[in-house]
Amino acid sequence: MTTQNWFLEHEQILRLSCFVSILLIMVLWEWFAPKRQLLLTRRRRWPHNIGLVILNTLLLRALFPLAAVGVAVFCQQSGLGFFNLIEIPLLISVPLTILLLDLAIYGQHVAFHRFPLLWRLHKVHHADKDYDVTTGSRFHPIEILLSMLIKMAIVAILGGPVIAVILFEIILNGMAMFNHGNIALPYRIDDLLRRVIVTPDMHRVHHSVITQEMHRNFGFNLSIWDRCFVTYQAFPKHGHVEMEIGLDPTLSDKQTNSLPGMLSLPFRKS
Repeated sequence: MTTQNWFLEHEQILRLSCFVSILLIMVLWEWFAPKRQLLLTRRRRWPHNIGLVILNTLLLRALFPLAAVGVAVFCQQSGLGFFNLIEIPLLISVPLTILLLDLAIYGQHVAFHRFPLLWRLHKVHHADKDYDVTTGSRFHPIEILLSMLIKMAIVAILGGPVIAVILFEIILNGMAMFNHGNIALPYRIDDLLRRVIVTPDMHRVHHSVITQEMHRNFGFNLSIWDRCFVTYQAFPKHGHVEMEIGLDPTLSDKQTNSLPGMLSLPFRKS
């Protein structure tokens, strides 16, 4: 059995085990070394955020049972996509595919901020008045479906190795939990890490109520894209502890912290 076939055969258990492991680590980390005091208790926020995650997962499984990995398998079998048309060793094509997918996710994130119709969907993510591991998976179902369609199209164009797509999905999911974590990292460690990857302090700037800061630090995995495209901001104006997180202070908790409120938020007059 080849390495790719092994990854494909064990994809579900790999992704689930990585998700559960990283989630448990982040929950414990937030418990013992929080960066900020939460405005709402976990008991009030988590059921709604996690409920949205469950809804999104069920929708994706129902509408796109094979998702991006399935597209990668189809392209590999059919010889479609850039990497299936040329001879490139896996040692090169795998990291290159992951790199290009990460760039695409950065570009997609920028687009969801720039275009008003897309922003209506994406603001569900930003409306969370707290910032912790559950914020990283808090997205409107329509945004999740659009994101999957975009990802599937990019995978089809690239024709990247199946193992690269599986690894990217695991990395993206894990990094979303990490860089949304309400965790305290020593400054020197954070400064060292953010030279390569997006840290919680770096991404927290992106969740500021200040519009200028909200349009900074779009990266999820690698920090290089924000530096290359001049969207990087090192620190929030009011500091990480005092900064205000969320979208609109006038929105009620019922509008921002309930499943019906999150689902209806994009369709309200703004």
